[in-house]
This record gives sequence, structure tokens and C-alpha cells, in this order.
Amino acid sequence: MNYHPTAPADQARHHPERIFQAGLALHHIANTAYPIGHLTTMRPYRVITPEAQRLAPLAWQDSPRLGLYVHIPFCEQRCNYCEYCVVDPLQIATHEEVYFDTLEQEFDLYRRALGDSARELTGFDIGGGTPSAAQTRNIARVLDAARRCFDLPDTVRISIETTPKIAAQHPEKIRDYHDLGVRRISMGIQTIHPRLLSEMGRDSTSLSFNRKAAEAVRAAGFERFNVDVMYGFANQSLASLEATLRHATSLQPEYVTLYRVRYKGTRIEAQAAGVTLAEVNEQAQLAKRMLLDAGYQGTPGKNTFSRLPGDPGTSDYLTGRVIAGTPYLGLGLGAQSLSETTLAYNAGAAEKRLERYLRMVQAGQLPIQDLYHLSREAAAGKMVSVSFYFGEVNLDEFQRKFGVTFEAMFLDEVAFVLDRDYMEYRDEPGGRVLRLTEAGELVYNGVIPLFYAGAVKSYLLGLFGWETAALPVEAEHVSLR
Repeated sequence: MNYHPTAPADQARHHPERIFQAGLALHHIANTAYPIGHLTTMRPYRVITPEAQRLAPLAWQDSPRLGLYVHIPFCEQRCNYCEYCVVDPLQIATHEEVYFDTLEQEFDLYRRALGDSARELTGFDIGGGTPSAAQTRNIARVLDAARRCFDLPDTVRISIETTPKIAAQHPEKIRDYHDLGVRRISMGIQTIHPRLLSEMGRDSTSLSFNRKAAEAVRAAGFERFNVDVMYGFANQSLASLEATLRHATSLQPEYVTLYRVRYKGTRIEAQAAGVTLAEVNEQAQLAKRMLLDAGYQGTPGKNTFSRLPGDPGTSDYLTGRVIAGTPYLGLGLGAQSLSETTLAYNAGAAEKRLERYLRMVQAGQLPIQDLYHLSREAAAGKMVSVSFYFGEVNLDEFQRKFGVTFEAMFLDEVAFVLDRDYMEYRDEPGGRVLRLTEAGELVYNGVIPLFYAGAVKSYLLGLFGWETAALPVEAEHVSLR
């Protein structure tokens, strides 16, 4: 299946300085979440609903290997900073069984749609929500379905998420996950500051739960344990972040992942205006120094720090996406899928309700809410944005995927970041990369949108209040060296 012809909006070129400045000004929006303003920026590529059922399976014909993500939309309570597809916690008791029944049906729908040749999984994440909020037997059903419908090599490290409270109070669940073949577990501490915990709706989290949870993880046999810490909250002090990181590293996880608060679509979205880029950078730099001093490794711009040599710290599923742009299939409520040529969102992505997702699957339909047949430029924007989880773009993988060099697609943008020492070339074991420098790390949100597709750049400029129409290509496409 070929790329969609490039829409005129994606052919537009803008001077890198304008995009850079708009990204810095809109630093809460310009990040790895891509695309933004998709109802507008992706409109030329949207496939009408009846055609989506036919086209979606075709998009996977040239993908013998892919990542798998299964979404569990249940939590004990919805945190105020959460941007993900999570349903009313009161629905767990009444909807859990029917949800997992439907998930199994969705697995079988894709098994039939993709044909007899089982696709090999390069990574497998069970996320949410909080997967551990579900009954263990239902998680076992998901694992069984994955093994039944796909080729799941023993070398793939399956990853799952939990909360400190659940892991502390139900250590048998953590033990069962390991017995079922899960080998990486991630737990969100986020912060230990009492006021922030209360404001974020995480009153049930405590230092005691965190410690007991870590003990349960080790007792279960896990050797790859990740802890999430968040920064960028309004009125979050450096002292409170420092205390959180000291506590997190005292649990001796193999990995610590730093998540900056993404306000858009959350209950605390209005607080974004009170957090400056300078404050965010100060917190990020403090966290980085502390983690490096504690023996964790992470290159500029990378948000996961690992103390295992040669291990990036991210799950196999995410690592493949970041480095190689590996296609991934998302199952469950609101899940996102990305083939080589399409981007899809499952039903429930917008309204965060189960009914439409359940109804479509039970009617024998792939539960696709929106399907976009991508141009090469739109697909490249997606891959590069996700690459910035590691603060770098693997140039060899980019050329393999798109059949053109990174510099050929982003001539002016590459010149811009090199001339200002925001990025640099590095030869690494995994190939040649273009990586953020220490200076570039501080302007991360200005660098990322340089590599958005043209329509998304125009949308960002419009949010900033600048004229969105690009100048003629001849006037804009000028090397800045």
C-alpha cells in the first residue's frame, strides 16, 4: 500500500526560525505528541468510515513485524493530570468482564483480517489506565490471545503498568504477572509531595506503598523495574522534585522515566499558563543531574534513564517505535495504531466511553473511529516526533523507512539546528544519529516542531498568532548555512 499523495498544506515550507520561536512560545503543546490539531491538519488524509474497514487490513500487508499495545482503560480513580483514555472508575465492576470479552473478539478480528501468516511481535505493552486494576485472570486472557494471534518470540520482554497502591496491597498480582511471562514492570510514583498528591487526585499514594510495591516487584522476580516521576506542575518546587527523585532512586529501579506534565486535555489544563519554560528547564536539568550522579545514563533530551549498560530503559515496544519507526497495532478502547502508511484511532478515543467500542467489535467490525491514509511527509512527522523520546533521530532507520535521507527531506531544518549547535551528528552502535546537544536540550520544544509536516507547522503558527500561510517555496527553501 503506497503513501497518499501529499496534500498542498503539507507541501508548504516555513522558515525554521518562525517554527522554532512558535514552538518555544507554545512549549506545552509542541512536543512528541503528534499530530496536533488533527481534525484540521490530517483532514486531507481521512478515510471515510465505510472504507476504513476495507483499507485498514490492507495497510498491514507489508508489515511482517510489528509492535503490540493493549489498552486497559480502568483505574481506581482518574488522576487530574491524566490525558489518556480512561473511563469512569465506577464502570470497572460492571464492565470489566464484557470489556475483556470484547478485547478477545478484537484480537480475533485482526487475526482474520491480517490473514493466515502470523505477524511477529517486536514488542508488547499492556498499558492504560492501570492494567493491574483488572483481575489477573483477565490479564492472562490478553496474553493468551496475543500468543494465539501473533508470533510472540521468547526474546520479547512484555511490559505492564501498575500503581504503588495495587502492587503494595496485592503482591500476588505482581507475582502472577511474572509467572505469566511479563518481564518488565512500570510504576508511577510521580511525586511524593503531599499537597501535589492531593491536588492531582493521588491521595492514596504514600512512601510506605512505594517501598512495599518495590519489595513486591523484587520478590516476584522482576529484573527490569521502571519508576515514573513527573515534573512541570504549577507551583512545584525544586526541593519537592529533589525529594521525589531521592526517594525514587532509593527504591533502586533499573530505570527512571521523567514525564513532563502535558496539560492539554486534562483537568488541570488551565494551570499551563502558570508554568514557564525556564521553570520546566530548571526542573529537568536538576532531575538529569541527580539521575546521572546516581549512576543512571541518559543522553541529552532522553526522558528514560537506565542503569543497565546498553539498555535504553524503555520497553521493547516503545524502543522499536522510537528508533526504527516500527509499525504498531493498538487494541482496546481509544487505542492508536500506526502502520507504514496509516494512522488509526479506535472508538472511544474522543468521548472516553465504552459503548461505541463494544458495539462495533460485537458487530464484527474493526473498532476504528478515525483512519488516516498518510502521505510520506505526514508519516515522517510522526516518526521524528516520537524519536525525540530519545532526543535523537536514527538517520539510517529514517532512510530505510522513507527511501530518502533525513537531510533531503529537512534541508533547511537540519542546517538550522547544526548552525546553532542545537543538534550534532554521532556514530553509535545502532547507526548514525542526529542528536540534541546540551544547548539543544534547553530548546527541545522549539526543535521538535521543525520536523513536523507542513500542515502541522501552519497550525502551530496559527496558535501562536502568526500568519499561517507559508511564503512561496522559492523564498523559503534557502539553506541557512
